[in-house]
Amino acid sequence: MASDELERIVLASASPRRRQLLSAAGLRFSVRPADVDEDLAAFEDPSNAALELACRKARAGARQLGAAAAGRWVLGADTIVAVRHGAAWKLLGKPADAAEAAAMLEALSRARHQVITGVCVVRGGDGLECAASERTWVTMRAIAPAERAAYVASGEWRDKAGGYAIQENADRFVTALEEGGFDNVVGLPVGLTLELLRRAGAPGPTLAGA
Repeated sequence: MASDELERIVLASASPRRRQLLSAAGLRFSVRPADVDEDLAAFEDPSNAALELACRKARAGARQLGAAAAGRWVLGADTIVAVRHGAAWKLLGKPADAAEAAAMLEALSRARHQVITGVCVVRGGDGLECAASERTWVTMRAIAPAERAAYVASGEWRDKAGGYAIQENADRFVTALEEGGFDNVVGLPVGLTLELLRRAGAPGPTLAGA
């Protein structure tokens, strides 16, 4: 749910997937996207990268609200895909264009990779932060060149970490999920998010059914 009137929970993200997951969980929230630097070049560890970017978004969202942040909780999240590249992890954010999307899918073909979402809640007023991340291991089958080209041509890769959307047509490439949840791969681990909101002191009535 998005509203021009601020709810007590404010989502600092423009992601429609995150909005859908939060709405399905029964949360009332408003949406105020935060514009932050999402360059991954400075990071080596995918968990650290996801957490840092999530916290940047939540902090920026709280700053943008100014005095209106008091009595509210600002939620930031960021999802990163990481695949082995030699002894290190190659971090994949959102592809800039079709060529980069195709390269990402080629790297993920026949690969077991990590999808990590960092989540950060900043409590307005005192700036208390509660943050954590969830990891899901995703295994993909071999993706034939023609399949890859068709998927890229569909445009479904746009605004998706790693260049694919498991909740849409890319599910046909996936053969296994381990450790974390499906919602984490979509873009927000709902159980973890609810727990962080509780730890930050979000009131019960804000979380429907809690």
